[in-house]
Amino acid sequence: MSNTTENNKRIAKNTLLLYFRMLFLMAVSLYTSRIVLNALGVEDFGIYNVVGGVVTMFSVLSGSLSAAISRFITYEIGKGNQDKLNKIFSSAVTIQLGLAGIIILLAETIGIWFLNIKMNIPELRMEAANWVFQFSILTFAINLISVPYNACIIAHEKMSAFAYISILEAIGKLAIAYLIVVSPMDKLIFYAILMCIVALIVRFTYGNYCKRHFSECTYHFIWDKQLLKQMFGFAGWNFIGAASAVLRDQGGNVVINLFCGPTVNAARGIAFQVNTAVNQFVTNFMTALNPQITKSYAAGNKEYMMTLIFQGARLSFYMLLLLSLPILINTHYILGLWLKLVPDHAVLFVQLVLIFAMSESISQPLITAMLATGKIRNYQIIVGGLQMMNLPISYLLLRLGFFPEIVIIVAICISQCCLAARLVLLRGMIGVSIRKYLQKVYFNILTVSAIAIVLPLISTQYIDETFIGFIIVSLIAVVCTIISIYFIGCNRQERQFIHQKLDTIRTKITRK
Repeated sequence: MSNTTENNKRIAKNTLLLYFRMLFLMAVSLYTSRIVLNALGVEDFGIYNVVGGVVTMFSVLSGSLSAAISRFITYEIGKGNQDKLNKIFSSAVTIQLGLAGIIILLAETIGIWFLNIKMNIPELRMEAANWVFQFSILTFAINLISVPYNACIIAHEKMSAFAYISILEAIGKLAIAYLIVVSPMDKLIFYAILMCIVALIVRFTYGNYCKRHFSECTYHFIWDKQLLKQMFGFAGWNFIGAASAVLRDQGGNVVINLFCGPTVNAARGIAFQVNTAVNQFVTNFMTALNPQITKSYAAGNKEYMMTLIFQGARLSFYMLLLLSLPILINTHYILGLWLKLVPDHAVLFVQLVLIFAMSESISQPLITAMLATGKIRNYQIIVGGLQMMNLPISYLLLRLGFFPEIVIIVAICISQCCLAARLVLLRGMIGVSIRKYLQKVYFNILTVSAIAIVLPLISTQYIDETFIGFIIVSLIAVVCTIISIYFIGCNRQERQFIHQKLDTIRTKITRK
């Protein structure tokens, strides 16, 4: 019982640290996004968004191996095997170095051909787009090599490192926002160079931190065939899932470019920046929660693991609902307030992307549980295969003349199909009860959402779209969401826990 309490406290502490990091980065990101969009213009902003996406298309291999590295490191920490941990880290770095070379080769051949022959980019901006492509490749390679170091920070649950180093990253983004405005050279090229430099500084800082604090983070060339076979076997099947996610997100961005041009890519880019800012709340929570799910599985504590899966799914959704509902209702006003230039299609893109994020949020604990088992072949074939349908279906619908937002609508529908497949598969893998999941998670969040949205929607019919109106409607949305979560979303034990915490805070304030 004491271990469970200690683990819960660690999750809460790490989540809090990550929230401070996220709030700081979110404020800087939203501020700099406006400046960068205005400095580059809608077209160049769209070009940067889609060209960077082409590079990300080559990250399919790295995504699968990154998940393998994180799982193996976290699992061995749960087992307490230090010698194996040292071998895993060094093997991981060796794999990433080799992989970086392969991806650079692919990007410099197939990627260059696709960029210059197939993509819809104005001829006058093609030279700048090629420069952006080169610096995006370099930035990607830097991030790829740093994956094992970041995996160690997460596995050791030292989230304070992310919070502190984020200050450096935020300063870099602020510097970029200033320098791009006063730049005497091509602003798009200069922006790509500066983003690469910031990535380089941040990644070396993470690497230095790991070497100083974790004994396993000293690289030695190791060629352990058995270990490499295990990691590549895990990564090979996980490749399907990683490929499907990249094809869904970046592939969708590319087909939008092919049929609609870079200005629509700019609208989608704005939507995903809003989504990234809001989704950081869930990402931070899951970053703190994921190691505990994996470690509880490694320790054989499946009861605690199930509790984390169910609570994690509900809390992830509630965090997103609390933040997203005011944005969903006030999207048009918020974008006008935030940006001087609001690209066409941006409003609906933002709304659909937030709905997609909420749809995906309840699956994240299930994905972590699946990775913890290490037995992922059937899961990835079925779920990854479903996700891969995003690209051909989106391409077909756009070719038939549908509006560009159809890409996100397709992603939402397939996301729900994937959730159903995950539940069926995990019932056999780890014994997840589908009936309990539907009762305690799925129907619970649907009821909470339906009740929370009614009054805010009605209020928009009677309140003008002004700053005061925006504040009033947002407050109504937040209050309705909190009330709905408290009375419908929380069970009796969770409400008692909230009462205890409020009493503790009230007592401390009274004593002062």
